[in-house]
Amino acid sequence: MRALSRRGFAAALAGLTVAGAFAIGPVFARPFDEVMASGVLRVAIYDDNRPFSEAAQAGPRGIDADLARAIAERLKLKLDLRVVDAGENVDGDFRLNLWRGDLAGTPLADLMLHVPHDRILATRNEQIFLTNPYFEQRLAFAYHRGRIEGFEGVRDLEGNAVAVEGTSASDSLLMNAEGGRFRGQVRHFRSFDEAAKAYLAGETPILAGTRAGIEAALAAAGVAGEDNPVVEVPIPGLVRTRWEIGGAVRSDSRDLAYAVGDALAALAQEGRLKTICATYGVTYAPPQGY
Repeated sequence: MRALSRRGFAAALAGLTVAGAFAIGPVFARPFDEVMASGVLRVAIYDDNRPFSEAAQAGPRGIDADLARAIAERLKLKLDLRVVDAGENVDGDFRLNLWRGDLAGTPLADLMLHVPHDRILATRNEQIFLTNPYFEQRLAFAYHRGRIEGFEGVRDLEGNAVAVEGTSASDSLLMNAEGGRFRGQVRHFRSFDEAAKAYLAGETPILAGTRAGIEAALAAAGVAGEDNPVVEVPIPGLVRTRWEIGGAVRSDSRDLAYAVGDALAALAQEGRLKTICATYGVTYAPPQGY
């Protein structure tokens, strides 16, 4: 399962499990004054997490990569940006990247981005502290207007195949909607990218995923617009259709979290977050309170 779906599914269901412990490596607490004294901000972002972050030949790219650069610039620090693989759950990612480390003794990150801004997650991981959120993820659908007259609710799925990444939040939503009534219409793919390719090839008239992921896929294919509307529709059930993402630091680095939060607020007010998102064809969805 890709990083995006794992983060989304975990946040939506608020049911992450605790993984086995990693071997203990050296600990480097980096409160804000120590970060400032070093002149370098270490930021961890996920690989294979389009449109937010991925490793690329020319360097890390995506919304989170650009955001990390903007935060470092705002704080007048050099950026040490590392792309990390997503583990089995966010708890393990915190341990590996923020407070315990790896077998090789790699210096820990000061900040990790694309973290579900979830109170239960924060309570369970007392070693970390969450920054302010910077984006609201939303589940959505795209549809081929030429094949479907409109898409106003879950019942418009009737008789229409929908492409979705398996074991994602969207998959859980579709498989359980109205007691599983639409399970026969769901076509599962190993990743969102594969689901999007199937939709773009005309194999299904509907694509399900996060709004950001869908918009970026349509923009990259040059088909964003009236022929492929992106809609959010109310679907009752246990799965949350919206959740916020932010950053995380070590619990003893709260002053760093506050400084990052101030930088995020300034970037939002200046319109820079909106501009960063637009670079990847994504509509900026501000968290509540922004």
